Amino acid sequence: MSTPSAWPPSSSSNRQGRCRVDALSRRWSYGRSRCLRRRVAPGVEPRRGQACQTEVRDLAGRFVMPGLTDVHNHHALAGRADLFEVTFSVTATLSQILDAVRAQATGLPVDAWVIGGSWGSGLMSELATHTARFRLDEAAGGRAVLLTDDSHHNRWVSSRALEIAGVTASAPDPEGGQMLREDGPPTGVMLEAAGRMMEQAVPESARIDAEAQRACSRRGSEILHRHGITAFQDAAVSTDIMATLKSLDDEGLLDAWVVTSMLVNDLTFGFAPIGEELCARGKSYANEHHRPTFVKIFLDGVPPARTGAFLHPYLPDAHGDHYCGEPTMSPDELLHWMRLGAQAGLSAKVHCTGDKSVHMVLDAVERLRGEGFTNQRHHIARGQFIAPDDLPRLAALGIDADISPFLWVPGVIPQAIAEVLPPERAARMQPNRDLLDSGALVAGGSDWPVSESPNVFEAIAGLVTRQDPTGTFPGALWPEQAVTREEAIEIFSVNGATAMGLGDITGTLTTGRSADFVMLDRDITAVDPTELLDTTVEETWFAGRQVYAGSRT
Repeated sequence: MSTPSAWPPSSSSNRQGRCRVDALSRRWSYGRSRCLRRRVAPGVEPRRGQACQTEVRDLAGRFVMPGLTDVHNHHALAGRADLFEVTFSVTATLSQILDAVRAQATGLPVDAWVIGGSWGSGLMSELATHTARFRLDEAAGGRAVLLTDDSHHNRWVSSRALEIAGVTASAPDPEGGQMLREDGPPTGVMLEAAGRMMEQAVPESARIDAEAQRACSRRGSEILHRHGITAFQDAAVSTDIMATLKSLDDEGLLDAWVVTSMLVNDLTFGFAPIGEELCARGKSYANEHHRPTFVKIFLDGVPPARTGAFLHPYLPDAHGDHYCGEPTMSPDELLHWMRLGAQAGLSAKVHCTGDKSVHMVLDAVERLRGEGFTNQRHHIARGQFIAPDDLPRLAALGIDADISPFLWVPGVIPQAIAEVLPPERAARMQPNRDLLDSGALVAGGSDWPVSESPNVFEAIAGLVTRQDPTGTFPGALWPEQAVTREEAIEIFSVNGATAMGLGDITGTLTTGRSADFVMLDRDITAVDPTELLDTTVEETWFAGRQVYAGSRT
Protein backbone atom coordinates (compact mmCIF):
# COMPACT_ATOMS: atom_id res chain seq x y z
CA MET A 1 0.00 0.00 0.00
CA SER A 2 1.79 3.12 -1.17
CA THR A 3 2.04 6.24 0.96
CA PRO A 4 -0.03 9.08 -0.53
CA SER A 5 1.12 12.65 -0.89
CA ALA A 6 -0.42 15.27 1.38
CA TRP A 7 -4.12 14.59 1.77
CA PRO A 8 -6.71 15.94 2.35
CA PRO A 9 -6.29 19.27 0.56
CA SER A 10 -5.90 22.22 2.88
CA SER A 11 -9.28 23.30 4.19
CA SER A 12 -8.11 26.91 4.14
CA SER A 13 -7.91 26.97 0.34
CA ASN A 14 -10.63 29.00 -1.34
CA ARG A 15 -11.30 26.81 -4.34
CA GLN A 16 -13.68 27.69 -7.10
CA GLY A 17 -17.25 26.79 -6.19
CA ARG A 18 -16.68 26.88 -2.42
CA CYS A 19 -18.85 29.32 -0.54
CA ARG A 20 -17.93 29.84 3.10
CA VAL A 21 -20.08 30.94 5.99
CA ASP A 22 -19.42 34.55 6.99
CA ALA A 23 -20.58 36.47 10.04
CA LEU A 24 -23.92 37.19 8.37
CA SER A 25 -24.67 33.56 7.55
CA ARG A 26 -24.09 32.63 11.16
CA ARG A 27 -26.88 34.98 12.18
CA TRP A 28 -29.39 33.03 10.12
CA SER A 29 -29.54 30.15 12.58
CA TYR A 30 -30.75 29.77 16.10
CA GLY A 31 -31.04 27.12 18.76
CA ARG A 32 -29.53 25.84 21.99
CA SER A 33 -26.76 23.51 20.87
CA ARG A 34 -23.15 24.57 20.48
CA CYS A 35 -23.64 23.84 16.78
CA LEU A 36 -26.61 26.25 16.63
CA ARG A 37 -26.96 29.98 17.29
CA ARG A 38 -29.67 32.35 18.43
CA ARG A 39 -31.18 34.40 15.64
CA VAL A 40 -30.03 38.02 15.58
CA ALA A 41 -31.01 40.63 13.03
CA PRO A 42 -28.74 43.72 13.45
CA GLY A 43 -26.11 44.23 10.78
CA VAL A 44 -27.82 42.26 8.02
CA GLU A 45 -28.55 45.12 5.64
CA PRO A 46 -24.95 46.39 5.34
CA ARG A 47 -23.89 42.92 4.21
CA ARG A 48 -26.30 42.76 1.27
CA GLY A 49 -24.38 42.09 -1.95
CA GLN A 50 -21.20 41.01 -0.16
CA ALA A 51 -19.72 37.60 0.69
CA CYS A 52 -20.91 35.17 -1.96
CA GLN A 53 -23.64 37.57 -3.11
CA THR A 54 -25.48 37.45 0.19
CA GLU A 55 -29.18 36.70 -0.04
CA VAL A 56 -31.37 38.19 2.70
CA ARG A 57 -34.37 36.06 3.68
CA ASP A 58 -37.21 36.42 6.15
CA LEU A 59 -37.53 32.92 7.61
CA ALA A 60 -41.04 33.57 8.90
CA GLY A 61 -40.44 31.47 11.99
CA ARG A 62 -38.67 28.59 10.28
CA PHE A 63 -35.57 26.98 11.74
CA VAL A 64 -32.10 26.94 10.23
CA MET A 65 -29.31 24.67 11.44
CA PRO A 66 -26.04 23.24 10.09
CA GLY A 67 -26.23 20.67 7.35
CA LEU A 68 -26.75 17.21 8.81
CA THR A 69 -24.13 14.46 8.66
CA ASP A 70 -24.37 10.69 8.19
CA VAL A 71 -21.19 8.79 9.03
CA HIS A 72 -22.41 5.40 7.79
CA ASN A 73 -24.47 4.73 4.71
CA HIS A 74 -24.29 3.06 1.31
CA HIS A 75 -25.64 5.86 -0.85
CA ALA A 76 -25.04 4.26 -4.25
CA LEU A 77 -26.58 0.93 -3.23
CA ALA A 78 -29.58 2.81 -1.85
CA GLY A 79 -29.91 4.73 -5.09
CA ARG A 80 -29.72 1.48 -7.04
CA ALA A 81 -32.45 -0.07 -4.91
CA ASP A 82 -34.68 2.95 -5.45
CA LEU A 83 -34.18 3.02 -9.21
CA PHE A 84 -33.78 -0.59 -10.29
CA GLU A 85 -34.70 -3.17 -7.65
CA VAL A 86 -37.71 -4.75 -6.01
CA THR A 87 -38.19 -3.29 -2.54
CA PHE A 88 -40.39 -4.18 0.43
CA SER A 89 -40.46 -3.38 4.12
CA VAL A 90 -38.46 -5.35 6.67
CA THR A 91 -41.81 -6.04 8.35
CA ALA A 92 -43.16 -7.76 5.20
CA THR A 93 -44.48 -11.30 5.59
CA LEU A 94 -43.37 -14.14 3.33
CA SER A 95 -46.56 -13.80 1.29
CA GLN A 96 -46.00 -10.06 0.86
CA ILE A 97 -42.42 -10.65 -0.28
CA LEU A 98 -43.60 -13.20 -2.84
CA ASP A 99 -46.23 -10.76 -4.11
CA ALA A 100 -43.54 -8.10 -4.60
CA VAL A 101 -41.28 -10.55 -6.44
CA ARG A 102 -44.17 -11.67 -8.64
CA ALA A 103 -45.01 -8.08 -9.59
CA GLN A 104 -41.36 -7.29 -10.36
CA ALA A 105 -40.85 -10.45 -12.44
CA THR A 106 -43.95 -9.98 -14.58
CA GLY A 107 -42.88 -9.13 -18.11
CA LEU A 108 -39.16 -9.63 -17.53
CA PRO A 109 -37.14 -11.88 -19.87
CA VAL A 110 -36.77 -15.44 -18.59
CA ASP A 111 -33.01 -14.92 -18.10
CA ALA A 112 -33.45 -11.74 -16.06
CA TRP A 113 -32.57 -11.54 -12.38
CA VAL A 114 -34.94 -10.23 -9.72
CA ILE A 115 -32.77 -8.42 -7.17
CA GLY A 116 -33.79 -6.44 -4.10
CA GLY A 117 -34.81 -6.57 -0.44
CA SER A 118 -34.92 -6.34 2.49
CA TRP A 119 -36.45 -9.26 4.39
CA GLY A 120 -36.53 -9.15 8.18
CA SER A 121 -34.04 -11.19 10.20
CA GLY A 122 -36.92 -12.75 12.11
CA LEU A 123 -38.03 -14.54 8.92
CA MET A 124 -34.79 -16.49 8.57
CA SER A 125 -36.08 -19.81 9.90
CA GLU A 126 -39.28 -19.53 7.82
CA LEU A 127 -37.28 -18.88 4.62
CA ALA A 128 -34.74 -21.63 5.29
CA THR A 129 -36.93 -24.42 3.91
CA HIS A 130 -37.19 -26.01 0.50
CA THR A 131 -40.93 -25.27 0.50
CA ALA A 132 -40.26 -21.52 0.85
CA ARG A 133 -37.70 -21.64 -1.96
CA PHE A 134 -40.14 -23.46 -4.27
CA ARG A 135 -42.70 -20.74 -3.55
CA LEU A 136 -40.06 -18.15 -4.49
CA ASP A 137 -39.36 -20.04 -7.73
CA GLU A 138 -43.07 -19.96 -8.60
CA ALA A 139 -43.42 -16.24 -7.84
CA ALA A 140 -40.44 -15.42 -10.06
CA GLY A 141 -41.56 -17.66 -12.90
CA GLY A 142 -38.40 -19.73 -12.58
CA ARG A 143 -36.10 -16.70 -12.80
CA ALA A 144 -33.01 -16.14 -10.71
CA VAL A 145 -33.81 -14.19 -7.53
CA LEU A 146 -31.43 -12.62 -5.01
CA LEU A 147 -32.94 -10.86 -1.99
CA THR A 148 -30.95 -9.26 0.86
CA ASP A 149 -31.95 -9.35 4.53
CA ASP A 150 -32.29 -6.31 6.79
CA SER A 151 -28.59 -6.45 7.73
CA HIS A 152 -27.47 -6.82 4.09
CA HIS A 153 -25.12 -9.54 5.31
CA ASN A 154 -27.32 -12.45 4.24
CA ARG A 155 -29.28 -13.47 1.13
CA TRP A 156 -32.27 -15.56 0.10
CA VAL A 157 -32.03 -16.92 -3.42
CA SER A 158 -34.07 -19.01 -5.82
CA SER A 159 -33.29 -22.42 -7.29
CA ARG A 160 -32.24 -20.85 -10.59
CA ALA A 161 -29.78 -18.55 -8.81
CA LEU A 162 -28.27 -21.56 -7.00
CA GLU A 163 -27.95 -23.36 -10.32
CA ILE A 164 -26.17 -20.41 -11.97
CA ALA A 165 -23.78 -20.16 -9.00
CA GLY A 166 -22.98 -23.86 -9.34
CA VAL A 167 -24.37 -24.73 -5.90
CA THR A 168 -25.28 -28.42 -5.79
CA ALA A 169 -27.06 -30.41 -3.09
CA SER A 170 -23.72 -31.53 -1.65
CA ALA A 171 -21.89 -28.20 -2.03
CA PRO A 172 -19.68 -27.30 0.97
CA ASP A 173 -20.01 -24.00 2.81
CA PRO A 174 -17.58 -21.33 1.57
CA GLU A 175 -14.96 -20.04 3.99
CA GLY A 176 -16.52 -17.35 6.17
CA GLY A 177 -20.07 -18.25 5.22
CA GLN A 178 -22.85 -20.78 5.69
CA MET A 179 -25.64 -22.16 3.54
CA LEU A 180 -28.61 -23.00 5.75
CA ARG A 181 -29.79 -26.52 4.96
CA GLU A 182 -32.83 -28.75 5.38
CA ASP A 183 -32.13 -32.48 5.40
CA GLY A 184 -28.76 -31.85 3.75
CA PRO A 185 -29.21 -29.67 0.63
CA PRO A 186 -29.02 -25.83 0.82
CA THR A 187 -32.36 -24.09 1.21
CA GLY A 188 -31.40 -20.83 -0.46
CA VAL A 189 -30.72 -18.83 2.71
CA MET A 190 -27.07 -17.84 2.43
CA LEU A 191 -25.17 -16.27 5.33
CA GLU A 192 -22.22 -13.86 5.07
CA ALA A 193 -19.62 -15.12 2.51
CA ALA A 194 -22.19 -17.51 1.05
CA GLY A 195 -24.30 -14.46 0.21
CA ARG A 196 -21.27 -12.74 -1.31
CA MET A 197 -20.79 -15.84 -3.48
CA MET A 198 -24.31 -15.31 -4.82
CA GLU A 199 -23.63 -11.64 -5.53
CA GLN A 200 -20.59 -12.66 -7.55
CA ALA A 201 -22.72 -15.13 -9.52
CA VAL A 202 -24.86 -12.33 -10.98
CA PRO A 203 -23.83 -12.16 -14.66
CA GLU A 204 -22.47 -9.01 -16.24
CA SER A 205 -25.64 -8.68 -18.30
CA ALA A 206 -27.66 -8.23 -15.10
CA ARG A 207 -25.31 -5.62 -13.61
CA ILE A 208 -25.64 -1.87 -14.00
CA ASP A 209 -23.37 -0.01 -16.43
CA ALA A 210 -21.36 3.17 -15.80
CA GLU A 211 -24.21 5.50 -16.75
CA ALA A 212 -26.61 3.67 -14.45
CA GLN A 213 -23.98 3.82 -11.70
CA ARG A 214 -23.96 7.61 -12.05
CA ALA A 215 -27.72 7.63 -11.80
CA CYS A 216 -27.56 5.51 -8.63
CA SER A 217 -25.05 7.79 -6.93
CA ARG A 218 -26.97 10.92 -7.90
CA ARG A 219 -30.26 9.39 -6.77
CA GLY A 220 -28.77 8.42 -3.42
CA SER A 221 -27.41 11.93 -2.93
CA GLU A 222 -30.76 13.49 -3.88
CA ILE A 223 -32.56 11.46 -1.25
CA LEU A 224 -29.96 12.43 1.35
CA HIS A 225 -30.46 16.11 0.45
CA ARG A 226 -34.19 15.65 0.95
CA HIS A 227 -33.35 14.73 4.54
CA GLY A 228 -30.98 17.68 5.02
CA ILE A 229 -27.71 15.72 4.79
CA THR A 230 -24.77 17.61 3.30
CA ALA A 231 -21.87 15.38 4.40
CA PHE A 232 -21.78 11.60 4.54
CA GLN A 233 -19.49 8.59 4.64
CA ASP A 234 -20.15 5.66 2.34
CA ALA A 235 -19.10 2.75 4.51
CA ALA A 236 -18.01 0.33 1.75
CA VAL A 237 -17.13 1.32 -1.80
CA SER A 238 -15.93 -0.25 -5.02
CA THR A 239 -13.71 1.29 -7.67
CA ASP A 240 -16.88 1.93 -9.71
CA ILE A 241 -18.45 3.96 -6.91
CA MET A 242 -15.28 5.98 -6.30
CA ALA A 243 -14.80 6.64 -10.02
CA THR A 244 -18.39 7.83 -10.24
CA LEU A 245 -17.99 10.20 -7.29
CA LYS A 246 -14.82 11.68 -8.78
CA SER A 247 -16.39 12.21 -12.19
CA LEU A 248 -19.46 13.82 -10.67
CA ASP A 249 -17.31 16.19 -8.63
CA ASP A 250 -15.12 16.98 -11.64
CA GLU A 251 -18.31 18.06 -13.43
CA GLY A 252 -19.60 20.09 -10.49
CA LEU A 253 -22.41 17.60 -9.82
CA LEU A 254 -21.39 16.26 -6.40
CA ASP A 255 -23.34 18.37 -3.94
CA ALA A 256 -22.04 16.97 -0.65
CA TRP A 257 -18.87 16.21 1.24
CA VAL A 258 -18.36 12.48 0.66
CA VAL A 259 -15.85 10.38 2.58
CA THR A 260 -15.46 6.81 1.36
CA SER A 261 -14.30 3.59 3.02
CA MET A 262 -12.27 1.09 0.99
CA LEU A 263 -12.85 -2.59 1.76
CA VAL A 264 -10.04 -4.62 3.27
CA ASN A 265 -12.26 -7.71 3.35
CA ASP A 266 -15.73 -8.33 1.96
CA LEU A 267 -18.36 -10.45 3.65
CA THR A 268 -21.32 -9.29 1.65
CA PHE A 269 -20.94 -7.02 -1.39
CA GLY A 270 -19.03 -9.07 -3.94
CA PHE A 271 -16.84 -6.09 -4.92
CA ALA A 272 -13.48 -6.52 -6.64
CA PRO A 273 -10.74 -5.55 -6.14
CA ILE A 274 -10.49 -5.23 -2.36
CA GLY A 275 -7.61 -5.03 0.10
CA GLU A 276 -4.26 -3.50 -0.81
CA GLU A 277 -5.09 -3.12 -4.50
CA LEU A 278 -8.26 -1.16 -3.80
CA CYS A 279 -6.65 1.05 -1.17
CA ALA A 280 -3.69 1.80 -3.43
CA ARG A 281 -6.10 3.09 -6.09
CA GLY A 282 -8.01 5.34 -3.71
CA LYS A 283 -5.84 8.42 -4.11
CA SER A 284 -6.51 8.54 -7.86
CA TYR A 285 -10.21 9.10 -7.19
CA ALA A 286 -9.72 11.90 -4.65
CA ASN A 287 -10.73 15.48 -5.22
CA GLU A 288 -12.19 18.33 -3.21
CA HIS A 289 -15.55 16.89 -2.24
CA HIS A 290 -14.75 13.18 -2.51
CA ARG A 291 -12.24 11.94 0.04
CA PRO A 292 -11.32 8.21 0.09
CA THR A 293 -9.57 8.44 3.45
CA PHE A 294 -10.78 5.31 5.30
CA VAL A 295 -10.32 1.58 5.07
CA LYS A 296 -13.28 -0.62 6.01
CA ILE A 297 -12.82 -3.87 7.92
CA PHE A 298 -15.55 -6.40 8.67
CA LEU A 299 -14.43 -7.93 11.96
CA ASP A 300 -17.62 -9.95 12.48
CA GLY A 301 -21.10 -10.45 11.08
CA VAL A 302 -24.49 -9.87 12.72
CA PRO A 303 -26.01 -11.36 15.90
CA PRO A 304 -29.28 -12.72 14.42
CA ALA A 305 -27.20 -15.03 12.20
CA ARG A 306 -24.88 -15.82 15.15
CA THR A 307 -21.96 -14.36 13.22
CA GLY A 308 -21.31 -11.48 15.64
CA ALA A 309 -18.30 -12.23 17.89
CA PHE A 310 -19.06 -12.07 21.63
CA LEU A 311 -17.14 -12.57 24.86
CA HIS A 312 -20.01 -14.69 26.25
CA PRO A 313 -22.15 -17.37 24.56
CA TYR A 314 -25.27 -17.10 22.48
CA LEU A 315 -28.34 -19.01 23.60
CA PRO A 316 -27.86 -22.75 22.99
CA ASP A 317 -28.64 -24.11 19.51
CA ALA A 318 -27.02 -26.48 17.02
CA HIS A 319 -23.67 -24.73 17.65
CA GLY A 320 -23.78 -25.92 21.28
CA ASP A 321 -24.05 -24.28 24.69
CA HIS A 322 -20.82 -22.29 24.58
CA TYR A 323 -20.77 -20.77 21.09
CA CYS A 324 -19.73 -17.09 21.08
CA GLY A 325 -19.32 -16.47 17.37
CA GLU A 326 -16.00 -15.95 15.61
CA PRO A 327 -14.24 -12.82 14.35
CA THR A 328 -13.31 -12.78 10.67
CA MET A 329 -9.60 -12.47 11.42
CA SER A 330 -7.09 -12.92 14.22
CA PRO A 331 -5.86 -10.03 16.39
CA ASP A 332 -2.56 -10.06 14.49
CA GLU A 333 -4.34 -9.85 11.12
CA LEU A 334 -6.48 -6.97 12.36
CA LEU A 335 -3.43 -5.09 13.61
CA HIS A 336 -1.65 -5.76 10.29
CA TRP A 337 -4.45 -4.22 8.22
CA MET A 338 -4.96 -1.26 10.51
CA ARG A 339 -1.22 -0.60 10.58
CA LEU A 340 -1.00 -0.80 6.79
CA GLY A 341 -3.79 1.74 6.50
CA ALA A 342 -2.21 4.05 9.08
CA GLN A 343 1.13 3.91 7.25
CA ALA A 344 -0.70 5.14 4.13
CA GLY A 345 -2.38 7.94 6.10
CA LEU A 346 -5.75 6.20 6.10
CA SER A 347 -8.20 6.01 8.98
CA ALA A 348 -10.25 2.88 9.71
CA LYS A 349 -13.92 2.05 10.10
CA VAL A 350 -14.33 -1.39 11.69
CA HIS A 351 -17.63 -3.26 11.72
CA CYS A 352 -18.16 -4.74 15.20
CA THR A 353 -21.52 -6.05 16.38
CA GLY A 354 -20.23 -8.18 19.25
CA ASP A 355 -18.27 -7.07 22.32
CA LYS A 356 -15.36 -9.40 21.52
CA SER A 357 -14.80 -7.60 18.21
CA VAL A 358 -14.93 -4.24 19.96
CA HIS A 359 -12.33 -5.46 22.45
CA MET A 360 -10.04 -6.53 19.59
CA VAL A 361 -10.24 -3.10 17.95
CA LEU A 362 -9.44 -1.36 21.22
CA ASP A 363 -6.36 -3.54 21.67
CA ALA A 364 -5.22 -2.91 18.08
CA VAL A 365 -5.61 0.87 18.34
CA GLU A 366 -3.76 0.86 21.66
CA ARG A 367 -0.84 -0.81 19.87
CA LEU A 368 -0.98 1.67 16.98
CA ARG A 369 -1.10 4.68 19.29
CA GLY A 370 1.95 3.27 21.08
CA GLU A 371 3.73 2.99 17.72
CA GLY A 372 3.20 6.69 17.04
CA PHE A 373 0.15 6.56 14.72
CA THR A 374 -1.79 9.36 16.39
CA ASN A 375 -3.36 11.28 13.49
CA GLN A 376 -5.76 8.65 12.15
CA ARG A 377 -9.39 8.40 13.22
CA HIS A 378 -10.80 4.99 14.06
CA HIS A 379 -14.52 4.17 14.03
CA ILE A 380 -16.14 1.29 15.85
CA ALA A 381 -19.12 0.84 13.55
CA ARG A 382 -22.19 -0.52 15.32
CA GLY A 383 -20.81 -0.81 18.88
CA GLN A 384 -24.15 -2.27 19.91
CA PHE A 385 -22.53 -4.29 22.66
CA ILE A 386 -19.47 -3.08 24.58
CA ALA A 387 -18.05 -4.77 27.67
CA PRO A 388 -18.28 -2.45 30.72
CA ASP A 389 -14.50 -2.50 31.24
CA ASP A 390 -13.98 -1.43 27.62
CA LEU A 391 -16.33 1.57 27.66
CA PRO A 392 -13.81 4.13 28.98
CA ARG A 393 -11.15 2.93 26.54
CA LEU A 394 -12.83 4.53 23.52
CA ALA A 395 -12.31 8.05 24.86
CA ALA A 396 -8.84 7.25 26.21
CA LEU A 397 -7.71 5.98 22.77
CA GLY A 398 -9.55 8.60 20.70
CA ILE A 399 -11.86 6.06 19.03
CA ASP A 400 -15.18 7.25 17.62
CA ALA A 401 -18.44 5.37 18.16
CA ASP A 402 -20.34 5.11 14.85
CA ILE A 403 -23.92 4.40 15.96
CA SER A 404 -27.10 3.79 13.96
CA PRO A 405 -30.22 4.43 16.06
CA PHE A 406 -32.27 3.36 13.05
CA LEU A 407 -31.19 -0.25 13.69
CA TRP A 408 -31.53 -0.62 17.45
CA VAL A 409 -34.61 1.30 18.55
CA PRO A 410 -37.38 -1.22 19.23
CA GLY A 411 -38.04 -3.01 15.94
CA VAL A 412 -37.30 -6.03 13.78
CA ILE A 413 -33.55 -6.28 14.43
CA PRO A 414 -33.72 -6.01 18.26
CA GLN A 415 -36.47 -8.64 18.22
CA ALA A 416 -34.23 -10.95 16.18
CA ILE A 417 -31.28 -10.33 18.52
CA ALA A 418 -33.48 -11.15 21.52
CA GLU A 419 -34.02 -14.60 20.01
CA VAL A 420 -30.31 -15.47 20.06
CA LEU A 421 -28.91 -13.71 23.17
CA PRO A 422 -29.87 -14.12 26.83
CA PRO A 423 -32.53 -11.54 27.80
CA GLU A 424 -30.30 -9.61 30.21
CA ARG A 425 -27.74 -9.04 27.43
CA ALA A 426 -30.18 -8.42 24.59
CA ALA A 427 -31.85 -5.69 26.66
CA ARG A 428 -28.58 -3.80 27.18
CA MET A 429 -27.88 -2.62 23.67
CA GLN A 430 -26.26 0.63 22.53
CA PRO A 431 -24.84 2.29 25.68
CA ASN A 432 -24.94 5.82 24.29
CA ARG A 433 -25.31 7.65 27.61
CA ASP A 434 -22.33 5.81 29.04
CA LEU A 435 -20.25 6.52 25.93
CA LEU A 436 -20.95 10.25 26.07
CA ASP A 437 -20.34 10.41 29.80
CA SER A 438 -16.99 8.69 29.30
CA GLY A 439 -15.91 11.43 26.90
CA ALA A 440 -16.08 9.37 23.70
CA LEU A 441 -17.06 11.05 20.47
CA VAL A 442 -20.37 9.57 19.32
CA ALA A 443 -21.35 10.13 15.68
CA GLY A 444 -24.55 9.10 13.95
CA GLY A 445 -25.04 7.06 10.80
CA SER A 446 -28.13 5.59 9.16
CA ASP A 447 -26.63 2.49 7.52
CA TRP A 448 -29.18 3.20 4.79
CA PRO A 449 -30.40 1.13 2.89
CA VAL A 450 -29.99 -1.36 5.75
CA SER A 451 -32.29 1.10 7.47
CA GLU A 452 -35.31 1.94 5.37
CA SER A 453 -34.66 5.68 5.41
CA PRO A 454 -31.83 8.12 6.24
CA ASN A 455 -34.27 10.37 8.13
CA VAL A 456 -32.10 11.95 10.84
CA PHE A 457 -35.11 13.20 12.80
CA GLU A 458 -36.24 9.62 13.30
CA ALA A 459 -32.80 8.88 14.72
CA ILE A 460 -32.79 11.94 17.00
CA ALA A 461 -36.20 10.97 18.37
CA GLY A 462 -34.94 7.43 19.04
CA LEU A 463 -31.82 8.67 20.79
CA VAL A 464 -33.85 10.92 23.09
CA THR A 465 -36.72 8.53 23.89
CA ARG A 466 -35.13 5.07 23.30
CA GLN A 467 -38.49 4.19 21.71
CA ASP A 468 -39.62 3.44 18.17
CA PRO A 469 -40.49 6.91 16.79
CA THR A 470 -43.06 5.43 14.41
CA GLY A 471 -44.96 3.74 17.23
CA THR A 472 -45.00 0.43 15.35
CA PHE A 473 -43.05 -1.41 18.03
CA PRO A 474 -43.89 -0.84 21.72
CA GLY A 475 -41.62 -0.38 24.68
CA ALA A 476 -38.29 1.31 25.34
CA LEU A 477 -34.84 -0.23 24.99
CA TRP A 478 -32.57 0.41 28.01
CA PRO A 479 -34.11 3.86 28.67
CA GLU A 480 -31.32 4.84 31.07
CA GLN A 481 -29.09 5.26 28.00
CA ALA A 482 -31.15 8.13 26.54
CA VAL A 483 -29.25 11.26 25.52
CA THR A 484 -30.39 14.87 25.55
CA ARG A 485 -31.85 16.51 22.50
CA GLU A 486 -28.83 18.81 22.25
CA GLU A 487 -26.48 15.82 22.32
CA ALA A 488 -28.55 14.01 19.68
CA ILE A 489 -28.39 17.02 17.35
CA GLU A 490 -24.63 17.21 17.77
CA ILE A 491 -24.31 13.47 17.07
CA PHE A 492 -25.78 14.10 13.60
CA SER A 493 -23.97 17.36 12.85
CA VAL A 494 -20.71 18.54 14.41
CA ASN A 495 -19.78 15.11 15.82
CA GLY A 496 -20.32 13.45 12.46
CA ALA A 497 -18.21 16.05 10.67
CA THR A 498 -15.42 15.60 13.21
CA ALA A 499 -15.50 11.81 12.93
CA MET A 500 -15.21 12.00 9.14
CA GLY A 501 -12.22 14.34 9.33
CA LEU A 502 -14.30 17.30 8.13
CA GLY A 503 -14.56 19.14 11.43
CA ASP A 504 -12.66 22.18 10.16
CA ILE A 505 -14.88 22.39 7.07
CA THR A 506 -18.49 21.70 8.00
CA GLY A 507 -20.79 20.62 10.84
CA THR A 508 -21.22 24.06 12.42
CA LEU A 509 -22.39 27.47 11.23
CA THR A 510 -19.12 29.19 11.98
CA THR A 511 -17.20 31.90 10.16
CA GLY A 512 -14.92 30.27 7.57
CA ARG A 513 -16.78 26.97 7.34
CA SER A 514 -18.53 25.76 4.18
CA ALA A 515 -22.03 27.26 3.92
CA ASP A 516 -23.87 23.97 4.49
CA PHE A 517 -27.23 24.39 6.20
CA VAL A 518 -30.86 23.30 6.18
CA MET A 519 -34.16 25.07 6.72
CA LEU A 520 -36.76 23.15 8.73
CA ASP A 521 -40.47 23.71 9.21
CA ARG A 522 -40.16 23.67 13.03
CA ASP A 523 -37.77 24.44 15.89
CA ILE A 524 -36.50 20.96 16.72
CA THR A 525 -35.04 22.22 19.99
CA ALA A 526 -38.50 23.09 21.31
CA VAL A 527 -41.08 20.63 19.94
CA ASP A 528 -42.21 17.56 21.83
CA PRO A 529 -39.93 14.57 20.99
CA THR A 530 -42.95 12.74 19.58
CA GLU A 531 -43.20 15.46 16.90
CA LEU A 532 -39.60 15.20 15.71
CA LEU A 533 -40.45 12.47 13.21
CA ASP A 534 -42.83 14.87 11.45
CA THR A 535 -40.06 17.43 10.81
CA THR A 536 -39.91 18.54 7.19
CA VAL A 537 -36.75 19.75 5.47
CA GLU A 538 -37.83 22.68 3.31
CA GLU A 539 -34.43 23.60 1.88
CA THR A 540 -30.93 22.13 1.85
CA TRP A 541 -27.88 24.25 0.97
CA PHE A 542 -24.39 22.97 0.24
CA ALA A 543 -21.38 25.26 -0.19
CA GLY A 544 -23.71 28.24 -0.49
CA ARG A 545 -25.91 26.81 -3.22
CA GLN A 546 -29.38 25.34 -2.86
CA VAL A 547 -29.41 21.61 -3.59
CA TYR A 548 -32.93 20.76 -2.43
CA ALA A 549 -36.18 22.71 -2.29
CA GLY A 550 -39.21 20.96 -0.86
CA SER A 551 -42.79 21.98 -1.48
CA ARG A 552 -44.52 24.08 1.15
CA THR A 553 -48.13 23.60 2.03
